[in-house]
Amino acid sequence: MSNGFQVQDRFAEGAQYIGGKLLPGTSGRHHDIVNPATGESVLRYELAGTEDVDAAVAAARAAFPGWSAATPGERSDALHRFAAVLAEQADDFAYAESLQCGKPVKLSTEFDVPGTVDNAAFFAGAARHLEGKAAAEYDGDHTSYVRREAIGVVGSIAPWNYPLQMAAWKILPAVAAGNTIVLKPAELTPLTSLMFAQAATEAGIPDGVINIVTGAGKDAGEHLVGHPDVVMTSFTGSTGVGKRVAEIATATVKRLHLELGGKAPFVVFDDADLEAAVHGAVAGSLINTGQDCTAATRAYVQRPLYDAFVRDVAALMETVRLGNPFDASNDLGPLISHAQRDRVAAFVERARGYARVVTGGEAPGGDLAAGAYYRPTLIADAAQDSEVVQSEIFGPVLVVLPFDTDDEGIALANDTPYGLAASAWTRDLYRANRATREIQAGCVWVNDHIPILSEMPHGGYKASGFGKDMSAYSFEEYTQVKHVMYDNTAVARKDWHRTIFGDR
Repeated sequence: MSNGFQVQDRFAEGAQYIGGKLLPGTSGRHHDIVNPATGESVLRYELAGTEDVDAAVAAARAAFPGWSAATPGERSDALHRFAAVLAEQADDFAYAESLQCGKPVKLSTEFDVPGTVDNAAFFAGAARHLEGKAAAEYDGDHTSYVRREAIGVVGSIAPWNYPLQMAAWKILPAVAAGNTIVLKPAELTPLTSLMFAQAATEAGIPDGVINIVTGAGKDAGEHLVGHPDVVMTSFTGSTGVGKRVAEIATATVKRLHLELGGKAPFVVFDDADLEAAVHGAVAGSLINTGQDCTAATRAYVQRPLYDAFVRDVAALMETVRLGNPFDASNDLGPLISHAQRDRVAAFVERARGYARVVTGGEAPGGDLAAGAYYRPTLIADAAQDSEVVQSEIFGPVLVVLPFDTDDEGIALANDTPYGLAASAWTRDLYRANRATREIQAGCVWVNDHIPILSEMPHGGYKASGFGKDMSAYSFEEYTQVKHVMYDNTAVARKDWHRTIFGDR
């Protein structure tokens, strides 16, 4: 599945998109985008340096007055055209996403690309609903109201696991609200972010509104976060890097939006539909080869179902087909890189010393040996304070632990620093209500795990960060609030001044 899409030709002019043009980087350092399914280079490009970041911020700053002054209807129309262009180019986006990430093309085709088009359509509508508060008289003859306004140039940093969707989640609400943006995608996976910006230009969004700089985090990323003309930073990635982003942003008092790590609990009560829970656990833990902050990573199963759950999940995992991401009959692709595969494998090898590896726990050989593949892995009987329970592995690994009482199950679910997502599996309305109320996470599914919607917020509690992606809540993140107050008397008011200064 290439549909004539040629990466080398598409990005021959460079992998930076600044002011509506593809440009080469200026850092003097090059990077290879590698197909993780084969280990082969897809594109060699020059990384962005600090000069490229400065140029992108300048382009965004220059575009801000015109874009922020556009009417909501004009921005909405542009975003509707953008959604249409994205839909027209869906096959190219799906191909490029799977090529650079190694994810099954059916995931790109059925989830990533349609979700991105839907996000664009949602924020096209949201652009016309940038509401303040109605006018009212709160102080005598004064009328007050609240305006919501665009904030300026946004600097965003996106991860490698969902590069297209993360570009959409960061760019769309920002530009719908009238801001301009500079996005730094991960060096490993910049292709679809660049294509996203090009599609925006094709849709008629003005040059400079959306800019992409593809560089290393230590120079391009940190320079973007610390840039004095960037008024807000939005970052998605690990909690450790998020702390560094917050530290840099504090120096210039930037607004921050952080979506950080996750260690989602999957709580199965003893009245749950076992078959549904088993299928939910396998799908929820293996989505995107487990490289998903909301993936099910810790299954807590009430003891009457524990043994059957471990048995059935292991059996179902063993039927999962690994292989070429462009073969639609395969279920799972490789991890993003050999380095990530080795990191996941090291977690599992250390776990053998204190837990039971029920299935998986190895890289396949044969035709898949050249890629960054790793078999779906189930680990049982680990202690709650063990590494595989507490740390984010970011691979196709599910850990299962038993619990006895409902109190214990919910307490265990909350017993990590993270709080991005969770799920509860039960047929009891009261148990479900309690779980959704007491589990500390930004999203709690009941009898499902993973679905997301453009209309609903996505974001974390605790060390999983703060701020929301998608939904009207996300839209408001990219605005600032202004109180406006009018004196309605049409003559100079002296009473208030006398209160402060006396008669003069």
